[in-house]
Amino acid sequence: MKLKIAIGITGASGAIYAKVLLDKLVHLHDQLEEVGIVLSSNAPDVWSYELGDGLIDKYPFKIYDRKDFFAPFASGSARYDAVIICPCSMGTMGRISAGISDDLITRAADVALKERRKLILVPRDTPYNLIHLRNMTAITEAGGIICPASPSFYSKPADFESLAATVIDRVLDLAGLHLKTFRWSE
Repeated sequence: MKLKIAIGITGASGAIYAKVLLDKLVHLHDQLEEVGIVLSSNAPDVWSYELGDGLIDKYPFKIYDRKDFFAPFASGSARYDAVIICPCSMGTMGRISAGISDDLITRAADVALKERRKLILVPRDTPYNLIHLRNMTAITEAGGIICPASPSFYSKPADFESLAATVIDRVLDLAGLHLKTFRWSE
């Protein structure tokens, strides 16, 4: 079965995580029916600042406007299997936690939760304050998955992209995709 996945990219620092995610999804195309992308208003600026050229449109996935509530993943009837928000700003997480669907990213998250589908948030901020932790708790209690951008080192990553991949590989596992990656004790 091929998966339909919606990707939200916010303006939180950590654009490399989104880039590695999209790069890996390109290579996993045989497991995917559809990938839709939506960017927050400042995500392109952060992408450009952190990664240079800003060529997010080079990927073979459809990019939806953040106010496009006619996008398929704005409705549960489209049956998207997973929504991944990477990186996820604390503001976006707070709006999701409060049930505020004021753009396509938060609407897609709301739909995933109400349809009992996978919602995976990749916060990059640190440290967490009590409000952040309560928002994470509320989202987890509602069925979402919080997968912090906390890379692992036991695979001995050689560069920044490999380091980011230690998080993204876990995200892709959580979404239900099968990939070859470092596995503990294998």
